[in-house]
Amino acid sequence: MISIRTIVSETGEVKNHNQKYPYRLNFYSIPPIEEITTEEFEVFALDRLQVLKAIESASLRSRTELQVADHIRDISNQYLPLHSTDGGKNYPLEQERRKDHISHFILRLAYCRTEELRKWFIKQECALFRIRFIEENKEERQAFLNNERLNWNDLSQNEKESMKNELSHANPHIKFNDETFFIVDFEQVLDLVSRRAVYIKAGKAYVPTSEQVTLVVGEFRKRLSAALNLASRAFPSIDDERILPLLNNINQQYLGKTYVYNNNTIVDKVTADNVDQMVGHFPLCMQHMHIKLRELHHLKHFARMQYGLFLKGIGLTVEEALIFWRKSFSSITDEKFQKEYAYNIRHSYGMEGKRQDYSPLNCNSIIMNKQPGPGDQHGCPFKHFSEDNLKVFLTQTGVKKDEHLKAILDIVKGKHYQVACTKYFEITKCLEDSISRGDDERHLMETIKHPNNYFEQSVKLSKINNSQNSK
Repeated sequence: MISIRTIVSETGEVKNHNQKYPYRLNFYSIPPIEEITTEEFEVFALDRLQVLKAIESASLRSRTELQVADHIRDISNQYLPLHSTDGGKNYPLEQERRKDHISHFILRLAYCRTEELRKWFIKQECALFRIRFIEENKEERQAFLNNERLNWNDLSQNEKESMKNELSHANPHIKFNDETFFIVDFEQVLDLVSRRAVYIKAGKAYVPTSEQVTLVVGEFRKRLSAALNLASRAFPSIDDERILPLLNNINQQYLGKTYVYNNNTIVDKVTADNVDQMVGHFPLCMQHMHIKLRELHHLKHFARMQYGLFLKGIGLTVEEALIFWRKSFSSITDEKFQKEYAYNIRHSYGMEGKRQDYSPLNCNSIIMNKQPGPGDQHGCPFKHFSEDNLKVFLTQTGVKKDEHLKAILDIVKGKHYQVACTKYFEITKCLEDSISRGDDERHLMETIKHPNNYFEQSVKLSKINNSQNSK
């Protein structure tokens, strides 16, 4: 068992508190104090990370606030459900809120270590809090805020009337007579200031109730930032070897499905002769290696491993793999192929050596591990190609519009390579335009985390389209 009390004690954050959770919303001012299993510790952390990563991905893909909220609701229901008190009678509210509470503090520890990690965590947590705050009903929101005793000063009715022209001009969209206003330091609502959506006088901002979410999120951000700075100073004192590896490496953790070879794949049958017909369903990395294999009749070791395990994952048997690679390496003799390549192919299927059945590489492994050198074809094009080479390859493989090309390259410049791959999928599979129009608002795809997941999603989409066209 892992004592959450001990861990948060070491980061200087322990207070006495009631374990009950009266509200869905939470400023996470009071840490959890209980024991949880090692398994719970890891599962809670990774499930919350799924939600935060989904927020980042949807935002980077230029989705509207409504699209992001709908997508995050779907992801949250899968990994981190958190129902409102109103209408949540049929759900285990206490367990949901406990998991939300504990998982936040675990990730707070994991993301307190550097300025870059702290900024990322604050941004995603603020976005999640904002979505939850907007979705909560008015009575629950107000009860939560009253409990937090935020002590915002209300603008009196007389002051409101005397400033009617200024307030109405700054907030033309509001129903003035129905609004109340809060008076706060303008630094608390810089988002509203940047949008010129609030009246400012003598360093004070006059915030209408309709913009209350900005004020509340600002308070959430301020408290979380202070807590992360406190945790970062105390983090070195944590010495529990059961959790340190997770805390130190969670930002690079693979969160997707593990793919293994099986005969029940999404396609009927994969053979040496029909791989060429399936390339349109391959992610960019696999397309690149396949093209180079056909062009050079050879691939170096790491490319053979990366591409070979991918083909294994989509259903290519070891017998068909031997035929595929033998035909592809057409410039060498049978003797040379058997001597230098056949053993490694059988080895990757667990039929030689220590008989380990290797799984296809996920995106994190491809991006973070062996970097390609001169003459190498393995790796991730979004990470390892030059901008000019990536532009050319994207254009050759289906990205025709300049605005689409720019959108992908902008994501790549931010080093969000898996998000760029997801954007590429949406564009080349003709999802981007329908999403932009709002046709698929509630069906944004999850971020691509694995080449075999890309293949799987592409084949599924093709089957759906074919079924609809046949009607």
